[in-house]
Amino acid sequence: IQDAHLSCQSLTKWSSVSSAGSPEKSASGTGTGNLPFQFCLQQALRMKAAGILTLIGCLVTGAESKIYTRCKLAKIFSRAGLDNYGGFSLGNWICMAYYESGYNTTAQRVLDDGSIDYGIFQINSFTWCRHGKLRENNHCHVACSDLITDDLTDAIICAKKIVKETQGMNYWQGWKKHCEGRDLSDWKKGCEVS
Repeated sequence: IQDAHLSCQSLTKWSSVSSAGSPEKSASGTGTGNLPFQFCLQQALRMKAAGILTLIGCLVTGAESKIYTRCKLAKIFSRAGLDNYGGFSLGNWICMAYYESGYNTTAQRVLDDGSIDYGIFQINSFTWCRHGKLRENNHCHVACSDLITDDLTDAIICAKKIVKETQGMNYWQGWKKHCEGRDLSDWKKGCEVS
């Protein structure tokens, strides 16, 4: 905005000097003495709008995205009743979240069928949440955007529903490849959870 102000000052000075001797004419023959001012005003508004949009984008992204630590997640999952939910220890949940999203609440992955996996548990838009572009089933009765915030409430409720209504944790490929059938006690080690 400061650059626009400086260039506007120089254009305004140029305009007053050039219009003092002979008023400028456009192709239509009408005067254009205000063109430099109009140009400057448009330029300043564009720069101001871009700056405001960038600031809003940073604030929204910064307020919603979060990559949790293992122990912070262990505490959240424990408080939410995930330890032994569906017969799966807390270690299973922490391990699965790590291999699905790297503990990133805003993780998103577009699949070959056009559906999208969302959030810390990588919950799919076709079956479990409402994305809006595809014909979804939305079994969790939640907007997919609610699964990519640092408030994990909706994601945890939906994950519990997935475990209850499907084949346990077999829904998650990361869990099947890296966590299933292994000693997962180290995943909560040192996290001050029971």
